[in-house]
Amino acid sequence: MSKFEYLKLADAVAAEIENGALKPGDRLPPQRSFAYERRIAVSTASRVYTELLRRGLVVGEVGRGTFISGEGRRGIAAPTEPRGARIDLEFNYPLLPKQSALIAKSLEGLNRPEALDGALRQATSIGTQAVRNVAADYLARQNRDWSPKPEQMVFTANGRQCIAAALAAVVPAGGRCGVETLTYPFIKGIAARLGVTLVPLAMDENGVRPDAVQKAHREAHLSGLYIQPVIQNPLGITMPPARRADLLRVVEKLDLTVIEDMVYGFLDDAPPLAALAPDRCVVLDSLSKKVAPGLSLGFVVPPPRLRESVMASVRSGGWTASGFAFAATQQLMGDGTAAELARLKRIDAQERQKIAVACLSGFEIQTSSKSYHLWLTLPSHWRSQTFVAAAARRDIALTPSTTFAVSPGHAPNAVRLALAAPPIEQLDTALRTLAGILRSKEEDFDSTE
Repeated sequence: MSKFEYLKLADAVAAEIENGALKPGDRLPPQRSFAYERRIAVSTASRVYTELLRRGLVVGEVGRGTFISGEGRRGIAAPTEPRGARIDLEFNYPLLPKQSALIAKSLEGLNRPEALDGALRQATSIGTQAVRNVAADYLARQNRDWSPKPEQMVFTANGRQCIAAALAAVVPAGGRCGVETLTYPFIKGIAARLGVTLVPLAMDENGVRPDAVQKAHREAHLSGLYIQPVIQNPLGITMPPARRADLLRVVEKLDLTVIEDMVYGFLDDAPPLAALAPDRCVVLDSLSKKVAPGLSLGFVVPPPRLRESVMASVRSGGWTASGFAFAATQQLMGDGTAAELARLKRIDAQERQKIAVACLSGFEIQTSSKSYHLWLTLPSHWRSQTFVAAAARRDIALTPSTTFAVSPGHAPNAVRLALAAPPIEQLDTALRTLAGILRSKEEDFDSTE
């Protein structure tokens, strides 16, 4: 069958979705049955389904099939903007009751004209010597066994820009980057805009498997890896020492560079991989979760051989932080406020995990006792998309597994719950409500809304 003809079949299914003949939540037949019904080859049916997945018209769940999503393709799959749900278990930005007062006290001096004079000037990708010194010292105090040097530091306005700058510096346009098979969703859109292909790497309970890296590199050359070695999002895995050593041996053998995202590292004592392989690793971090999403600064700590490339990426991408962000975060890091907020949030995360484990007792969850999120595998009578819709009917926003899956159609039947945002009382209420939904049947809810 020609390319035109298989696309014509995909268009026909899309038209059935558009006119309501196929509704959100409807299951498409297995590819072999689809091929028989349409009198086409199974390989052609596979191409039709792949095209529908590419357009975002269907979602696939491992072991369950392919379902109508009800949404046209909106760029690359990624979380929506916050929906204003009454209880937000979708976005993971911890805000403590007293943190605004702590931040305000720290920033009191910035309202002086002489302080603002410097803060309102144009900044660069490397900031000032003073901010480099403070940032390097702050990261060294936060991370055991790892001490970045001030001359390594490069800055962006936030963590996502750190990812973009590092990916652009490490992986050429048209290149391939290995990532965890379930990963931080925004890496997908960033990679697409940079012309980088993401290659999913198989994982186990210890994180990315070294043999998966070898296999992917053997099949088609990888330029680097993007992973989260500490409290991985969404699974909460922290890579143990033995796995770190095995992975880095493979990385060294294959001459790869690791981009390691340490945004949740402040919740755990485990150091970045750079502590073992400083010349192989680019460390990323930011203040968005430690301090506040509205007051952030991104840190890129590359090995010396990559620093100029990262700086060039920041400049060409327009990702330089503002002078005010530098001044504010330098103050917060320098006087200990940022460290105190991180300490309080570690306590807060552990308290929330205890509530979650108690409320979801009897269900299959994967998490860390130190994490602000957990992975909930759904009972067989629920599937991810309809469970999210059922939760939304109760004014609870959460994230389906398809958002985190790198390969379209290969998402497990699960959801991620972000525990950071709601007040403790609301969190308890939401989790008990979800437990009640889990015990009910999917057909008890109108999944089309």
